[in-house]
Amino acid sequence: MMTAEEYIAGVIDRMPRGTPMREQIAQELRGHIAERVAQGHTLSDVLHQLGDQEKLAESYLAAVPMENGGVGARIGAKIVDWFVSLAILAPILLITYFLFSLELMGSIVVGICIFVFVGSGIVLSIYGVVAEYQAGATIGKKLMHLRVVREKGTRITLGQSMVRHLPFIMQVIWVDALFALFTEHNQRAFELLSRTRVVRTSSEEAV
Repeated sequence: MMTAEEYIAGVIDRMPRGTPMREQIAQELRGHIAERVAQGHTLSDVLHQLGDQEKLAESYLAAVPMENGGVGARIGAKIVDWFVSLAILAPILLITYFLFSLELMGSIVVGICIFVFVGSGIVLSIYGVVAEYQAGATIGKKLMHLRVVREKGTRITLGQSMVRHLPFIMQVIWVDALFALFTEHNQRAFELLSRTRVVRTSSEEAV
């Protein structure tokens, strides 16, 4: 049977890192559970009454206002992340440079350009999927005080993170991005599909 601490950890884990009063919410849940158990209720009954961890997390997050991440900030974040992907690719490019003689470099410039374009896109997608699933934000989004969440504010799943980045893999990012100009929460097409959105965080808040 699930313990009280496991249940509380499950609720808190569904809240994005940096959510205000996470520890306070955990303490409130501990107190509520302990009080109900002291009144003679079984732990199983108390947890059942509290309900699904995702729904409970959503109810707490409903009190935290969510501000849409601006289009300009999102573009800035993507530019930063693109440079991050280039930094990851840099060692591979250096190895390629030293493997080929200078006489051959001229003939492979086009190949290197294609490699940088395609490679950076692949690295950017993989990096974005992992970072947004694990931490809710990439380096670029952290610098721009942005976070990726579900539509009701809870943490996104790995599947949602993967769907969000399909446009980069399918090379339809411009079509996908146009939706952000016309949707209520500045959501891209694949954000609507994955039921995720980008929100603003406070400058003091850790993501």
